Parts: sequence; C-alpha cells; structure tokens
Amino acid sequence: MTNFERIPRSAQEQELLDRAAHILPASARTPTMSLDSAIIVKEGRGSKLRDLSGNEYIDYLLGSGPMFVGHCHPAVVAAAHEAIDHGSSYLLPNEAAVLLADAIVKETPCAERVAYGSTGSDAAFFALRLARAYRKRDKILKFEGGYHGQTDHAMMSNQWTKQPADYPTPVPNSEGIPAATAGDVLVAPYNDIDRAASLIEANADDLGAVIVEPMQRTVTPREGFLEGLREVTRRLDIPLVFDEVVTGFRFGLGSAQGYYGVTPDLTAMGKSLSAGHPLSVVCGNDELMQYGAGVRRLTGDYVAMTGTFSGNAVSCAVGLAVIKELQKEGVYEALFARGRRLSEAVASACEKNDIPCQIAGEPPAFEPWFTDQPVVDYRSSMTADPKLTYGFAQALFNRGILKAHEKFFISIVHSDEDIDVTIDAMGEAAEEIAANR
Repeated sequence: MTNFERIPRSAQEQELLDRAAHILPASARTPTMSLDSAIIVKEGRGSKLRDLSGNEYIDYLLGSGPMFVGHCHPAVVAAAHEAIDHGSSYLLPNEAAVLLADAIVKETPCAERVAYGSTGSDAAFFALRLARAYRKRDKILKFEGGYHGQTDHAMMSNQWTKQPADYPTPVPNSEGIPAATAGDVLVAPYNDIDRAASLIEANADDLGAVIVEPMQRTVTPREGFLEGLREVTRRLDIPLVFDEVVTGFRFGLGSAQGYYGVTPDLTAMGKSLSAGHPLSVVCGNDELMQYGAGVRRLTGDYVAMTGTFSGNAVSCAVGLAVIKELQKEGVYEALFARGRRLSEAVASACEKNDIPCQIAGEPPAFEPWFTDQPVVDYRSSMTADPKLTYGFAQALFNRGILKAHEKFFISIVHSDEDIDVTIDAMGEAAEEIAANR
C-alpha cells in the first residue's frame, strides 16, 4: 500500500489556480485533463515535484519530456550559473554553442552540421524548410498521428485527430490554419511501408520532404518500416527527416536513429538535451545544412532558420552539461532497466485486474493503451478506452504519482525506490479503475 496522504489545497494555491484559469487559459494545464489534478508547482528536485500546498509527487511527466536528467540537476544548475555570470544571449557565436555542436556531431549518426532553435516546433519547421530548399518542392508527407510541433503544416492529422480522413487527405488540428495549407500535406499510415512507399512514389515530383517520428508518440516501428522509408526516399532523392524532439538522446547517445539503425538526412531534436531551457537542434548532412550558411544571403539561395535566442550561451552550456552526464558509464543501462521494470509492472497490474492493456513504446518512454487490440498505428490507438486512460492517470495522481494522460517518461535520476513506490501505486490504481468500469 502507498502511504501518500494529500495535504489539503492551501488558500494561496487555490487563489493562483483560479487566477491562472482566468488569465492563462491556454497554459492552465492539468496532467490528467481534470481539475481534480490541478496544481501550482512550487519546485522540482531530482525525480520529484512539490506543489504550493506542500504535496510531493514522483514525476513521470517531466515537463512533457525535457527533464530527462531530473529537476535541478547539480551539473545543469552549475553550468547555467557559470554561463549566466558571463551574459546570456548575444546573437553571435559563443564557446558553449560550438562545443555543444561538436558533441552532437560526434554522437549523432546523421549530423555533419548543426543549427539551433528554441523549441521543438522551431527545429521541425527549420528541417522542413531546409528539405524544401534542396528539393525545390513544396509538399511534405507525414504520418497520421505524428506530432511535429505547432506550425501550420505540422498541425495536420496529428495525435489529436478525432475523425481521420481517407489517406492521403490531411485533417487540420486547430482553428486558424489557412485552408490552403492542406494542399501541401500528404498523410500516410505509420508502420505500413507498402502504402507509404506507394504514396511517396506517386507524389515524388511534388514532395519536398518526408517527416516521421522514428517512434511515433509511443508506437514503435515495425521491422523494416524505417528501413523501407530510407530506401524509397534515398532512391527518389527526397530528404528523410526524423523528428527526434522526444527520442533524441533519450534512447542512447545515438538517439533513435542509432537505436533503430536507420540514418535520416535531417534530424530535429532538443527536449532531452534542454533540461527545461529553450534549446532545440536541427542537424544533418552537409549538403542540406549548408543552405543555412549566412554567406548564402549574398547568392539568394539562403534558408533562414535563426531566432533571437537560438544558440544562446546558457541553453548551450546546459545542453553540454546534459551530454556529459549521459556519457557516464551505465547511465542508459540503468535507465532502460528501471523503465522496463515499470512497464512490465503496469502490464502485470492490468492483467491481474482483467483490464485490457497494450504497452507501447520503449523503456525510457512508454504508454499503457487500454485496449485489447495491438497498437501499431494511430487508428489502432483510437481503440483505447479514454475513460480508463484518464481514470488511471487520476488514480495515480491521487497516490502521489504524476504522469500525463499520454505516457510515462523515465529520467536518469528515478531511483529503484521511486519505481517500487510507483509499482505499489499502480497496483492500487488498477484495482480502482477495474472496480469503476
């Protein structure tokens, strides 16, 4: 049994929650999409968060992934302090930016050159712009259910699509997107290489890029899927873009491309390196990345992909500190072992309580899908029972375990004790949702 006893919500926290709901409607988020899990965070330390009322939670939300080395990691704090003592942002190269780029090139299979952004949306957007510049074509092909940020083209047929259309027709996931945007986006089913290759071949003359999450949300690639995408795009000279904003450096120093053994032309990444600071990365082969060279402004074939805070000294110093922590012996082995133990415990708790459940993902980032159908693409994930999904997240929250309604993120600082406590809580949560079905 867990021993978590909730401290009643303080008047101060309730007042701030009420104000947030009024003045920050887009940012007043809750982990379970329910007001029952609304909190105001006071601080994060290691694998824990504490709210303003004093409640402490084991955190598997991790800020939606970026707190991969935990909250307030000493090496990250020291790097940020040291960097900011000398300034923060110059719109000029700085030592940390150069050293971080060197480290990324050394570890990332596709990387020959690097450019910086501030968000994952930046990185995916810049990668597509580079690909279009090379191909001199406008259209992109993406995969249904894939998330590539908040830009107009990316916000098509992503993880929030309620009513999918026939392939390759895209569905906008937000109001305010120009209708003309849909004409430049083709949508294919993830994990179906025959159908994807057929769409790519049929539209090769119009395609500027193919973009894919190598692990799409938590759906892992079938054997041969990524390899097939690599073959058809290479044969047709269409840039293949991996969106590794989630998976970059999370599955190993070589990221998902190293883990799965498939090298794209361009990669967007950032979360796992950022430790919560504004940092994203576009990297890739020299032929494509050279379009971003400033000297090309003079020749008119330049790709703009800079921002005021891109490559700022503090964020880059933090990223470099993160890589040094990840390079330490045994880090990934421990991470995978703890993630594997937790994911197996979820499956066991659900089986014990006759709850249909499919575990999708890899040990550092996985999700229990409450369905009796294999989850191999977006449409099969839609068979999951949302009542069980949200109910499970809420039941865990009530026991001091914080996760999104989507996935568990494991950090390198989650301890064996954290996993033990979480496994006990998951057993109770499974019993609770089974009783309420």
